[in-house]
Amino acid sequence: MKTVLAVTAAALVGLLVVACAHSRPEDAAVGPEARRRVEAGATLVDVRSPEEFAAGHLQGAVNIPVDQLEQRLGELGSPRTPVVVYCRSGARSSRAERLLKEQGFQDVFNLGPMSAWP
Repeated sequence: MKTVLAVTAAALVGLLVVACAHSRPEDAAVGPEARRRVEAGATLVDVRSPEEFAAGHLQGAVNIPVDQLEQRLGELGSPRTPVVVYCRSGARSSRAERLLKEQGFQDVFNLGPMSAWP
């Protein structure tokens, strides 16, 4: 039993070391950059589900779930409108970022997870 716990602990420490080694110095700047863009007039878009949004969201955000984004592009204004997208983990916001850029939006910033907001 002690061996299993020791191996598990060693594996967790190893994962932590790998995760830290792969983090980029600029990752720490993502949140402040997103905030700066929103303060300068970018539209803050929460691409999570309405239920997730209702449970808590960033102040000033509009909720357009990523699965509805293409049908609701008009709510964002013109493709020249700066947009900041976020979700829970960063997966849906990455998808939203790609979709918006494919639709001609020129200034799209992916905050990633909501927890990155400063």
